[in-house]
Amino acid sequence: MKKAVDNFQASIPTVDFVPRNLVSSLNNPDGPSMYAKDKSQPIQAYQKNVNGTTYFYPPDTNGSNQPNGNIFDDPSGYLPMPSVESPTSSLYAQDDLRRDLLHRNALSMASPDSDRWPDLPETIEDYHDVYPLDIYGHSSKILSYSTSTYRATYSKTGEKCCLKRIHGFRLTITKYAPLIEAWKKINHANIVQLKDVFITKAFNDTSLMFIFNYHPDSESLQTRHFNSNETMNGYNDPFSSDPNAPRPYSHTKNAILRHQHSNGLLSENTLWNYAIQLSSALRVIHGSGLALRGLCLNRVLVTGHVNNRARLRINCVAITDILINDMASSNMIGHFQQEDLTDFGKLLLALACRSLIAVHQDNLATSIDLMARSYSSDIRNIIRYLLSTQRRHITELMPMIGARFYTQLDAAQNHSDNLENELSKEMENGRLFRLLVKLGSINERPEFNLDPAWSETGDRYMLKLFRDYLFHQVTEDGRPWLDMSHIVQTLNKLDSGSSDTICLYSRDEKTILVVSYQELKHCLEQSYCEIASVAASDDHIKAE
Repeated sequence: MKKAVDNFQASIPTVDFVPRNLVSSLNNPDGPSMYAKDKSQPIQAYQKNVNGTTYFYPPDTNGSNQPNGNIFDDPSGYLPMPSVESPTSSLYAQDDLRRDLLHRNALSMASPDSDRWPDLPETIEDYHDVYPLDIYGHSSKILSYSTSTYRATYSKTGEKCCLKRIHGFRLTITKYAPLIEAWKKINHANIVQLKDVFITKAFNDTSLMFIFNYHPDSESLQTRHFNSNETMNGYNDPFSSDPNAPRPYSHTKNAILRHQHSNGLLSENTLWNYAIQLSSALRVIHGSGLALRGLCLNRVLVTGHVNNRARLRINCVAITDILINDMASSNMIGHFQQEDLTDFGKLLLALACRSLIAVHQDNLATSIDLMARSYSSDIRNIIRYLLSTQRRHITELMPMIGARFYTQLDAAQNHSDNLENELSKEMENGRLFRLLVKLGSINERPEFNLDPAWSETGDRYMLKLFRDYLFHQVTEDGRPWLDMSHIVQTLNKLDSGSSDTICLYSRDEKTILVVSYQELKHCLEQSYCEIASVAASDDHIKAE
């Protein structure tokens, strides 16, 4: 029997991010340290203050306390730390990616509590498995209408969808059919696609339902980047009962600086990333002869927990068009598109100042002045252009973005390459899984074609010995020998039909066979085809 490798290592989980409130322990010799060489000698971390935020860096491999030059700005409160490679990292998807996908899948499969939502309908037209998505069960408002959000499964395709319900809608939507069809045709990476619009009485009233693509584990830009005590009806000023009342310059300046200090500034790369994605979405919407009508922080969903991978999607398209019920003429569409650009500028300004009060009309000049102190003239010019009163066009933003577009394109393509690499690992795992399915279907089969000894004779006996060689080896002292690399390497050789030979032992060691992987593959395919042909045979079923 093959002996175990002496220095076998167990899998080590990958560590990607450390909460900022834990890094203080790096310099504490009395407390635990994730970067200590041993329990008594922690490594001293390098720290640097940038715009009021203290960043900590572990020393490099040479032991010097110098940062790598890349300031990582993440509003979620996490700093990048070196990853620890697992011995099987080349065989499986990255831990953070797997964890993120599993979390999204869990959200997609969650079932509602019947005691908490006793009046929830089982089906809404062609949609079933209805699950409420509103936080704490509270509905929101769009204009004067109460709304609720649900996740459901489309019966015809099994696709998960997001259902936006407008309560008590008493108008007809027949006249909006051309508008709805125009929105349904827009399929863009930065827009939550509209799938359908219909009226239902499943909630014992007349509700208008908007069906969108479902993107689990998303949150709004406002939730991502602003404190909860500032999220009051869009851009309302929490310090004033009248948000339209003029405020002194010093009061406005101090209030904005206070929010910047509490929230922390976003990096300019993050702002450009957001600006490029949203401008791309607006270009498609305006190019289709439509207007968004009401772009704000609550209406933009963000998916992804790292800024350079964050995907923005404009949500709830077409809802405002129908609820306002004005059937805007073609000349008004141009006016609404100008309003979209103004809203776009306010959104970027609020993000740059990290303050919702920054976009009030009386505060714009002060906010732009404060923003210019922390960001380049380019980002200031693009916001000034969007907030100007001149005639603007979304395509004119492209020269202002300039070469930064290529930076974002390069980051997106690198991310795509990384995902393809992770997918290739799972693809290889799927190939090996199919081999194990075939082996499991043959080994220890109690009876086949009225022959109870079928799995113990001929080719099947060699496969049984191979199964023991693959999984049941032991060390000299009788302990199980577990080596993932041995299993993967052996299965790969079996799948390729290698000419390499192995020595197979029976459990009593009275039978010894020397066979090649090519012979074992032939035995496997022949035995499995025999089972598959009988399983698919109607004559065999009738005979039984």
